[in-house]
Amino acid sequence: MAVNSFREDEQMENGEKKQIIIRLFSYLKDHKKGVLGVLICMAVTVAISLVNPLIIENAIDQHISVGDWNGLVKIGIFALVLNVIYMIMVKIRMYVMSVISNQILLKIRQELYEHIQLLSFSFFDSRPTGKILARIIGDVNSLKDVLTNAVTTLIPDFITVLGVVVIMLVKDWKLAIASLCTIPLMIAGIFIIQRTAHKRWQIFRKKSSNLNAYVHEDIAGIGVVQSFRAENETREVFEELTDEHQKAFVAACRRADMFGPTVDFCWGVGTMMLYLIGVKFIGAPAVSVGLLVAFGTYINMFWNPIMNLSNFYNQLVTNLSAAERIFDILDTKPDIQDESDVEELPEVEGKVEFSHVSFTYDKGTPAETKVLSDVNFTIQPGETIALVGPTGAGKTTIVNLISRFYDIEDGHIYIDGHDLKKVSIHSLRRQMGVMTQDNFIFHGTVRENILYGKMDATEEEMIAAAKAVNAHDFIMKMEKGYDTELKERGAGLSIGQRQLIAFARTMISMPKILILDEATSSIDTHTEILVQHGIEALLAGRTSFVIAHRLSTIQNADRIFVIDNGGIVEQGSPKELLARRGAYYELYMAQFADVV
Repeated sequence: MAVNSFREDEQMENGEKKQIIIRLFSYLKDHKKGVLGVLICMAVTVAISLVNPLIIENAIDQHISVGDWNGLVKIGIFALVLNVIYMIMVKIRMYVMSVISNQILLKIRQELYEHIQLLSFSFFDSRPTGKILARIIGDVNSLKDVLTNAVTTLIPDFITVLGVVVIMLVKDWKLAIASLCTIPLMIAGIFIIQRTAHKRWQIFRKKSSNLNAYVHEDIAGIGVVQSFRAENETREVFEELTDEHQKAFVAACRRADMFGPTVDFCWGVGTMMLYLIGVKFIGAPAVSVGLLVAFGTYINMFWNPIMNLSNFYNQLVTNLSAAERIFDILDTKPDIQDESDVEELPEVEGKVEFSHVSFTYDKGTPAETKVLSDVNFTIQPGETIALVGPTGAGKTTIVNLISRFYDIEDGHIYIDGHDLKKVSIHSLRRQMGVMTQDNFIFHGTVRENILYGKMDATEEEMIAAAKAVNAHDFIMKMEKGYDTELKERGAGLSIGQRQLIAFARTMISMPKILILDEATSSIDTHTEILVQHGIEALLAGRTSFVIAHRLSTIQNADRIFVIDNGGIVEQGSPKELLARRGAYYELYMAQFADVV
């Protein structure tokens, strides 16, 4: 399959920025009351900030200039009360918005996680786990400040800018035009900067994803790294990836850091023009000291929000690539999903039929691989079918198609006469049990790992399942029996013990159709003898598919299918196939010769 490794940047469709922003901020709709409260607080703070320069102008022109100290004290107390209210409102809005933004992040992360759970095997086959984790953790976290500042910075600062412009034009339109003459220059500069900055932040996110993928892979395979003394090689790869990550970050920051100087330059020129026009060209008495001071305050009140808005815009450009990556996964539809008219699969007996089934991996891509071609067979309820053949012949593909982990290219698959595409995936997999040679053991107790197969199982059912596969005795010898805490991937357990716990997990689910994909290949001979009776109990009365390279383990199968060249080249009982001296006979004798 085509795989995006840690050495390759992820390829994504560049979404429409406007639509991504609207979609991101649409999450605020679920918090209307909280946002409304924040908006009320902001209305109060914006009003107070706009009134403050007028109070200063009044204090200078109406009280200080005429020596009215009593009036000055009164207006000072009034200003103090207003600004205490201002500080309280700022604290409230910041707290409420922080709570809202965290709740939104939780929702986005939950949606992302739940959606990933529904995606098909092809999604996970095509990218490292670390790159998926990078989107769930890092990309989601990067949206917090954007969501918070969207309300606490964008709205009040935008209103402040508009209010300041209106007041300045009303007070003196000539001074207003002089103060704001550099706005077109600022808009042009910011537009040019953001165009290149966004692309560089996209590259940075990809390099971060590559690094995350490599670290996850390296830690997961640390045993192999140390066994082959490959620490130097892995360090070199890590240094190469961190160097790419650093260069991408520096390149993005250099471009993004141009926002501030652009605004500062326009701010400085605008302030200079205010005093130049006000003092030299208009002059007193048309421009009073109080008016000039008020305009100086207003121009600061104009450019401070502009600076905040540019910083927010910079922040938005920086993190927009994270939102793109999140929505890219949320918009990825599962290759395998229920059709609109599916029905629930009733309790089945276990008859399985393949009718002219063909399947190709990565169809339509350079990596296209034809695995099965016009395969036909019928399995009766309760039959045990062994699948043998060379690696890559299609054995695992057949059982994956039965579980509908992939959809067939042509033909039909039926269970008890029901077309798999016409029944819900959940009702199908609920009646199936799948075991592989690398069954995953979760961090948790032995009990939790076994009950994973049937969450509502009783204590008696759990113990009976463990006894059936001969796992009960070794579990009871553990420190806390079924309540013993297991490490991730079953670290500390032998391979055989991990397999036995996985057998018990499958046994407790009581599947109608059972798939054992090299399930005993990792078990030693002694453990295999212990578990063989459990396997027989597991197979009894169930339609079973057993994939095995160890041919000695399938001698009790009802039929053996030899898979090769895109189909079934030979089938029959073990004795029949040996007597034919065909493909199975050659496999059997080759394996026997290896043992000897």
